[in-house]
This record gives sequence, structure tokens and C-alpha cells, in this order.
Amino acid sequence: MSATQFAALARTTEPQTMLRRFLALDAAVTGVNGIAYLAASGPLGRLLDVGPGLLLALGLVLTVYAAGVAWLASRRQPPVLPVRAVIEINLAWAALSFVALAVWLSPSTVGAVWIPLQALTVAGFALAQYVALRALTGPQDIND
Repeated sequence: MSATQFAALARTTEPQTMLRRFLALDAAVTGVNGIAYLAASGPLGRLLDVGPGLLLALGLVLTVYAAGVAWLASRRQPPVLPVRAVIEINLAWAALSFVALAVWLSPSTVGAVWIPLQALTVAGFALAQYVALRALTGPQDIND
């Protein structure tokens, strides 16, 4: 996807607004996911064939993480370093989801679909946030 396509997705060409919208979307989706894991770890654990204790712990982590990302999205100018951390954490989450699926978890068919789907969604958030941050800071400043 090009920067123009991401701008269309964010419904703005203003990099600051684009970044804040992608952070807010990440926070909302992550928060809903975390709350669902907290509130329904038993039924979701049975559906996905994943331990409810794992889902409960993930729900807590995701809910706290979502609050932090929401705080960044609420800033008029989200600081670059924490935004880079969000991007890197999202990429790590996506990669670890695939590793867990291949090495550790033996989910149901629903779980085997859900885990990669959520991993790809999180990787998509990372890509969108990276493109917006790069548009805001320029290509040379993002990796410094």
C-alpha cells in the first residue's frame, strides 16, 4: 500500500491526524479484544481451544496496552519514541502469534483461523502507523 492509500484509509492527508487515527483504531481493537479475553476467557478458551488462564493474562496485558496506545492517540503530537515502541511491539506480537501457533499452541479450527487473523491485523496496524510516522518525521528521522 502506498502512503496515498493509507491517507485515503485514514481519511486525511495530514500525517499527524493520520497517525493519531491509526493509533486510536489500534487502541480500540486491542481494547475490545482484551476486554473480551478478560470477560469471557472460559467460553473463548473452549472455542479457540486455548487455555482460559492464558486468555485471562493476555486480556489484562492487552487492556493495559490499549490504554497506553489510546493515551498516545489522544496527544496532539504523539512522541516519536513511544510510537516507534508501539510499532515494534505490534510487530513482535504478530511474529510471536505465529511462533506460538507453530510451536506451542494446538488450537481448534476456529483458533487456527483467529490467531493468524489477529496477528495479521496487528501487523497491519504496525504498517499503517509506520507509514504515518514516516510521513510525519521523514524517512531519515524514523530510525534514528
